[in-house]
Amino acid sequence: MFMLFKAPASRRFRLVFLATALLGFLAASSTPTPLYHLYQQAWQFSAVTLTLIFAVYAVSLLAALLTVGSLSDYLGRRPLIFTALVLESVAMLLFLQADSVSGLIAARILQGFATGMATSVLGAALLDIDREQGPLVNSLTPLLGMASGALGTGLLVEFAPWPLRLAYGLLLGLFVAQALLVWHLPESVSRQPGVLASLRPALHVPPQARAAVWRMLPVNVAGWALGGFFLSLAPSLAREATGATSNLVGGGLVAALTVTGAVAIYHLRLRPAGQILRLGTGVLPAGMLLILLALHRGELGLFFMATVVTGVGFGASFLGALRSIMPLAEAHERAGLMATFYVLSYLAFCVPAMLAGWMVRSFGLVPTGEVYALGVIILCAVAAILSLPVRALSRG
Repeated sequence: MFMLFKAPASRRFRLVFLATALLGFLAASSTPTPLYHLYQQAWQFSAVTLTLIFAVYAVSLLAALLTVGSLSDYLGRRPLIFTALVLESVAMLLFLQADSVSGLIAARILQGFATGMATSVLGAALLDIDREQGPLVNSLTPLLGMASGALGTGLLVEFAPWPLRLAYGLLLGLFVAQALLVWHLPESVSRQPGVLASLRPALHVPPQARAAVWRMLPVNVAGWALGGFFLSLAPSLAREATGATSNLVGGGLVAALTVTGAVAIYHLRLRPAGQILRLGTGVLPAGMLLILLALHRGELGLFFMATVVTGVGFGASFLGALRSIMPLAEAHERAGLMATFYVLSYLAFCVPAMLAGWMVRSFGLVPTGEVYALGVIILCAVAAILSLPVRALSRG
């Protein structure tokens, strides 16, 4: 394997390696989703505790993005990728040893920090290699990663031994192998002063990208809020509303959302960014209306169909947001802007899901799901209204 790196790695191979690394981090992030109901059965914790476990991951990820998110612009890409892989490997070991809620929380905290570090540096490294294909890979890989993590874990739980251990063991092997290989990749950024200053929590948005960030923000918030709900409470919601008992339901729902989003991204990749954002703004609320109908009827098939429709809007909003802002950044600004994008996205990802967890305690799971769906619809309506005056400016 190491013979592949004796000469400078080819552009295609570097692109594949970085995309695979990013896919691994995002697969690991969704791996616990199909296991949550097993953890709940084993350790008897509530929906509030479930959203806490989900939230500490997102908060830790945000902390990484705000502090070390732009560090690779100053130290280089390889040291940060290696560090993230080592931290993620340790997190997998913590998952393997977890025997209580506190152990699971500790693993999620470390995993969140490693993932936050990885998403910004890997995203920037992909753009270093290819400014045209980089945004596409950055859009597709997280969705495919979340799909493979959730669905793959669901399949392992259903058909393989060691349901709470096997997926983490396989991921640990992947991350160790990638950590050994990363040093054989060429460095794409030279060191520069300002390392300590870059560690101060801040959002780095180049002046030329600020207007685009504001234009993409409303629909991006709606899309990521939906993603946070699907990775935390949606599997439990589907089970309660439809009576389904299969271990594949949770992973299948996440996969339906993210794979459909990835397919949408691929088919929309040549469209103007503004057009893609408008499509996401229109399709997301349509999918949420179908989810409300599925909850009312208690039909699992309709729930999956609604998830597929919603996935189109999810993918469109994700690609449109990235395509709107990332090509505007210079090489030394990319990691900082990528970190800012993920800070804004993960705030939308975790805060509404945390609020939903608290609502479940007072109102129940199904009413909370209905309120959440209505909230996403309202967000999309606001996004559509706010985009009206600047449509002529957002066509590319």
